[in-house]
Amino acid sequence: MQIREADWQRYIRRLSAIDRRAAERMQAWLERNPNAERSAMLNYAYNLSSVFGEAACALACEMYDSVAIAQGAVVQPAAAAETATFPEVAKAVNGTLLNMHSTVPQTVSRLVKQAGADTMLHNAIRDGAEWAWIPSGDTCAFCIMLASNGWQRQGRKASRGQHAEHIHANCDCTYAVRFDGVSGVQGYDPERYLETYNDAEGKTWREKLNSMRRDQYAEEHPGGE
Repeated sequence: MQIREADWQRYIRRLSAIDRRAAERMQAWLERNPNAERSAMLNYAYNLSSVFGEAACALACEMYDSVAIAQGAVVQPAAAAETATFPEVAKAVNGTLLNMHSTVPQTVSRLVKQAGADTMLHNAIRDGAEWAWIPSGDTCAFCIMLASNGWQRQGRKASRGQHAEHIHANCDCTYAVRFDGVSGVQGYDPERYLETYNDAEGKTWREKLNSMRRDQYAEEHPGGE
């Protein structure tokens, strides 16, 4: 049973709307409170990551259960992952404030996105389902590399502690699952991504990733502009 591309994109749009709304709320708060104390900002970021993270978890549970039913898998209903704890939010936000290349709204968006990804991955591990990283939109080189791994059951290797790794803001890529070993997401072609990865220069995955990034940059900025 292929997940139709239209259905998958609908799911992606709904997920994206959740983490985007969290980022917008955080940005609006920062603009209203330019001189707020750090503690107030952390509390608000934590509240946003909790509320919108729960929404992302609920949507991921809905998708997980619908795939299980469609493929005839006999599993328990999906369980929502835990949203980011206050110490996790504080660590992420404080780290962001030291990094000129990211913003607090982006960080909140990432924490929300992570809750949905955690939900999909944790349930896949629990039920022995296969998972794959499905690219969407303008896919970065790192997500292409992850997508080239295809369908796997090695979910624990994709997580650090209780959280899925590789989650970043401004990205609509996320996990899909399957239970029958043959279904997939319409339009997802891991062989094509694997070919791109294998053709990249370098011997290690880091060298290949950097080569892919350079190729993407050259394609997006012809003439070095």
